Amino acid sequence: MSVSGNLKSFKGGIHPPSDWKELSRNKETVQAPLPDFAYVYMSQHIGAPAKPMVAKGDKVKKGQRVGEAQAFVSAHTHAPIAGEVVDITFRSHPVSGARTQVVVIKREGEDEWADGLNKPTDVQNLSPDDIRNLIKEAGIVGLGGAAFPTHVKLSPPKDKKVEAIILNGAECEPYLTCDYRLMMEKTQEVVEGLRIIMKCLGCNNAYIGIEANKKDSYEKVKQVVGTDPNIKVELLEVKYPQGAEHQLIKAILRREFKPTQLPVEVGAVVHNISTTYAIYEAVRHKRPLIQRVVTVTGDGVDSPTNLLLRIGSPIEPVLRQAGLRDDAKRIIFGGPMMGIAQPDIAETTTIKGTGGILVLRSAETWASHACIRCGKCVEACPYGLNPSILSILCEAKNFQAAMEFNLMECKECGCCTYVCTSRRPIVHLVKTAKFELARQKAREQAKQQVATAPAK
Repeated sequence: MSVSGNLKSFKGGIHPPSDWKELSRNKETVQAPLPDFAYVYMSQHIGAPAKPMVAKGDKVKKGQRVGEAQAFVSAHTHAPIAGEVVDITFRSHPVSGARTQVVVIKREGEDEWADGLNKPTDVQNLSPDDIRNLIKEAGIVGLGGAAFPTHVKLSPPKDKKVEAIILNGAECEPYLTCDYRLMMEKTQEVVEGLRIIMKCLGCNNAYIGIEANKKDSYEKVKQVVGTDPNIKVELLEVKYPQGAEHQLIKAILRREFKPTQLPVEVGAVVHNISTTYAIYEAVRHKRPLIQRVVTVTGDGVDSPTNLLLRIGSPIEPVLRQAGLRDDAKRIIFGGPMMGIAQPDIAETTTIKGTGGILVLRSAETWASHACIRCGKCVEACPYGLNPSILSILCEAKNFQAAMEFNLMECKECGCCTYVCTSRRPIVHLVKTAKFELARQKAREQAKQQVATAPAK
């Protein structure tokens, strides 16, 4: 483990020349205007899509369930506004690009909660199963970008003991400040959310990891935690990807495990700040996940800001409110390292995993060249892989050989591409290889099903 002074860290990673967080870090969160229409995707999470449980013409209230999970690894979806269901259709997903079922709601009437919601609960009288059920009912998923259903993460296998819970306050992706603002503005609630997680998992050992460029939030969180002997607040080196689960566990717990393994394999569970606040809202107040803090930033808007935004909001009016510039060239959901570029501002809406909307005036392009074996990507890879050979094999479409070099262990963090002397699109080549392998597997499974199907 490498350290900078007394700061905890990990091997590999990169140090961008700026984190560009100054654009929005001092902008207090403000409530965004309610959208006239909300687009509720049935797939906003890892796992099986939800199934619409409303029909065109139905009236719905805020927080009402409109999509029902169809498997254990899935998540419910809810109406972010009160109004009328005007359509159930298919739209391009803002992350995967796949055609995905969407419930369209037109805002009408008062912004009124559905029956049984927005009511305080006595957390002390809740059992772990009660907590998990409230989180499942609220449709909470990981809000750091992975969107893994939270109730699943809080249901570890019976043969796995959770020895430590880590709260991810690193927010290492450049530009984004939504988690920082929550730590500053909702400190008490975030810490209470962590204690709810601890109760749910029966674990009395927790850590909150915060990067050193957020010392004010570090001090504020420490003040709220107080003398609680079960929660430790750790200051981390400012380095990307410090907030990734593997890197946090290596930095704080000094435990090593393969990128293909889950944290629970080494007795750990990691939760994001925004997810933890959503857990507090769901368990303490019976509020489903219908809104979240979103950072709108970049040199393509005149007024970078942090907005409390209803999930499913079209982004065009949001960007206009932030002063979208005429010369804006690129709109990205997330940050510049792992974010997803959006092709059409008019058709794009937020989903649960949208923590940032980055707008840039310049979209740099460059020519890619052959790998010169400089080794910079190997040094930067936080997972100990050889991105150089992986890129060469993926470019040659030698996917099976790439598998032998641990292709599936790549988390696509972008460190290799960032440092590449030859400007090779390493992450793009890796993504393409994984997609082709998945497609090949699907074709083989389809052939086997046809071959084994009983004759009619």
